[in-house]
Amino acid sequence: MSDLIVVAYNNEDEANQVRAKLMKLTKEYLLELEDAVVAVKKQDGKVKLQQMYNLTAGGAMSGGFWGLLIGMIFLSPILGAAVGAGAGAVTGALTDVGVNDKFMKDLADSFQPGSSLLFVLFKKATPDKVLEELKGTGGKVIKTSLTHEDEQKLQHALDGQSA
Repeated sequence: MSDLIVVAYNNEDEANQVRAKLMKLTKEYLLELEDAVVAVKKQDGKVKLQQMYNLTAGGAMSGGFWGLLIGMIFLSPILGAAVGAGAGAVTGALTDVGVNDKFMKDLADSFQPGSSLLFVLFKKATPDKVLEELKGTGGKVIKTSLTHEDEQKLQHALDGQSA
């Protein structure tokens, strides 16, 4: 089962820095991330999602490969690659993995312009090492599926306090 954590920040840079730390922890096998998205409410009031994975590009590459392969069978590799890439890009753009995009946009829309939210969906973590790495990074825990005790530990770590 996965856990969701949503942390609010005053600006986009803070959220992106914390997401970079989480990605580093993933590479060190201390955290198993499913998704980490930064939602930014722009000054014009629009919400922009900065996804961890670019599914459109991945879909285009995969579709292009398969289209090229099928096109070679039917003696039209260029047309096959083009059609496959287009179909793959559309499929990738319509695919939603991890945290629901509508949920993220609706929640971010309720915040002040210029602020950002970091949505983290993870399967496993080594809590003591992850909390130590996040110590003093700031932010306010908004929503979480953690226990109340674990949520308090996380907020204390973000505030730079000992648990």
